[in-house]
Amino acid sequence: MRLAQRIELLVQLGHYMQGQSEEWLAAKELAFRKNGWFLPEFIDLSVKNIAGNFLHETILKKWTAAYPALAADTNDPQLVGLVMAGNIPLVGFHDLLCIFISGNKALIKASSKDETLIQHLVEKMIEWEPETAGLISFATLLKGCNAYIATGSDNTAGYFEYYFSRYPSLIRRNRTSVAVLTGNETTEELEGLADDVQLYFGRGCRNVTKLLVPERYAFEPLLRALQKYDYLSEVHKYKNNYDYNLALYLLNNRFYMSTPALLLVEDSSFFAPVSQLNYEHYENLSDAVAGLVNNASVQCIVGHDYTPFGSAQSPAIDQYADGADTMQFLLTLRQS
Repeated sequence: MRLAQRIELLVQLGHYMQGQSEEWLAAKELAFRKNGWFLPEFIDLSVKNIAGNFLHETILKKWTAAYPALAADTNDPQLVGLVMAGNIPLVGFHDLLCIFISGNKALIKASSKDETLIQHLVEKMIEWEPETAGLISFATLLKGCNAYIATGSDNTAGYFEYYFSRYPSLIRRNRTSVAVLTGNETTEELEGLADDVQLYFGRGCRNVTKLLVPERYAFEPLLRALQKYDYLSEVHKYKNNYDYNLALYLLNNRFYMSTPALLLVEDSSFFAPVSQLNYEHYENLSDAVAGLVNNASVQCIVGHDYTPFGSAQSPAIDQYADGADTMQFLLTLRQS
């Protein structure tokens, strides 16, 4: 399958994902029933971002034009084992997109928490273009691959590095995102920050779990902005986390601020448990930001002059996870 055909097929997939066919609606409903973290509105948001930011013909052609090696379609595609995460809907789609566009083959180990949607979309691609069956497949064990891309926790990443040590690989560990506030944010920016914090229950690597705020920062406007997500307190799985963390702070007589769906706690850690947002004060803005740049725990920085408020969960097609150019890695396999 030539590059132009692959692009055409992906554009067709984007149209399908934005449609309302009974098959697609049923697949999304099943994904929610199998995983209570995947609220319908969160599934729809992920689908909207993928279709809108990745699967437009103009976007795909501009993206692929940045890699001249793609123009030479390979007759020797490499088999790439792909271990997908399952924290947010279709979180592994971009890796699959890169493998498919690069002209390599994907052998996917889907997460049990997020297998319904990705399997359905691949089935549709095979239905429209049967040749896809030889390019994308699923397995419970990834054997006989030429290279690997795997995403997991810090613990599982250690296992990935051990098992895949003899092969070219991209191994992704735990990451999270940080927002740097000055106190001059508008109401609209704070409402956007609320999205960055609480979309997908805050479980994605691009979710903000830590704030850096100036001394004597006034939290009241931010707390008001966060109230747009008070409805998350009605979700049983999420409320259990909230109640547990709240109980810990009450028992330990520790200061916190809260909305009905989020706890704000002064904590130096970049990572926060579900239902909690950490914050830390800074004295000098430049010094605070310097500590974030190139930090292995930070996926993106949200704030003025950085990722705009409200856009953390809507990356562009060339914004690669962990800053590692997935496409270049895959093209290197083709050339080896």
